[in-house]
Amino acid sequence: MVMTSNDFFDTVLSRDVHLTKYSNGGKDKSINQSFWRVAQAVFHDNPDNKSMAYRHMSSGIFMPGGRIMAGAGTGNLVTLMNCYVMGTIEDSLDGIFENLKKDALTMQQGGGIGMNFSTLRPKYAILERTGGESSGPLAFMDTWDAMCRTIMSASHRRGAMMGVMHCTHPDILEFIKAKQAKGRLTNFNVSVLVTDKFMQAVRDGTSWQLYFHIPPRGKEVHSFVDDNGVNQYVYKELPAREIWEAITRSTYEYSEPGVIFIDRINDTNNLNYCETIQATNPCGEQPLPPYGACDLGHINLAQLIEGRSLRTRV
Repeated sequence: MVMTSNDFFDTVLSRDVHLTKYSNGGKDKSINQSFWRVAQAVFHDNPDNKSMAYRHMSSGIFMPGGRIMAGAGTGNLVTLMNCYVMGTIEDSLDGIFENLKKDALTMQQGGGIGMNFSTLRPKYAILERTGGESSGPLAFMDTWDAMCRTIMSASHRRGAMMGVMHCTHPDILEFIKAKQAKGRLTNFNVSVLVTDKFMQAVRDGTSWQLYFHIPPRGKEVHSFVDDNGVNQYVYKELPAREIWEAITRSTYEYSEPGVIFIDRINDTNNLNYCETIQATNPCGEQPLPPYGACDLGHINLAQLIEGRSLRTRV
């Protein structure tokens, strides 16, 4: 059974969503015209797959992700992927703003982005070139937030970003509390990368070291060599439960930050032999390695029950 366009819309709202977001600027007069546009664009050189894709979409069996529905076959320079985890941010001014540029271009074309800010030196760390001290990753996250706000002002889509920070970073407490300030990082979701060792320290009630490989300016701190042979400087040591309670209290009161059990994710990743996941897409449902992307689609399992004629509403 092929559903007509009226079958898809029970409400004025759902019809308006299609018109404003997925109808190629109103050029598609029905959702079936949108389906045909997408099928032609994706399978332009394969008539059989083109027809099959159209049948599956128009019958409610399969619905491509929003970026495909909005962009395929329109001629616009937009991404057909929904979300990305961007590349590792190099801890230098050039590296930071090169990443900011790439992220802005990705968002301009409709992609949501996730970034790991753990690579940026903490607040008060030495700046080798100038002899000054770093403003820390939170200050640069404010720059990303302003970029997102600027890009989305030229579009009808709200920008989407995820910012994550490792539980050993010296600025982790500031990161946890950042969104408690009204109006700060409003274009971000934020999550803490939590390791197995940290959770064990929480269970055991032991202390937890916050460290980085660049020392703070004008302060003597002790250091150690980590498992990778890198000399790390300990900025602070405090009970692991204090950090965990800060996370849970902030999540209860402000709904942020989230928690990403990064060791569990990497250990159970089927591709862990060739990639290391370091962040997630903006809503947190898709962990990805640097420059990984998620391309979404929806399968209506109810339509696949043999012997039943079920209709799907939008």
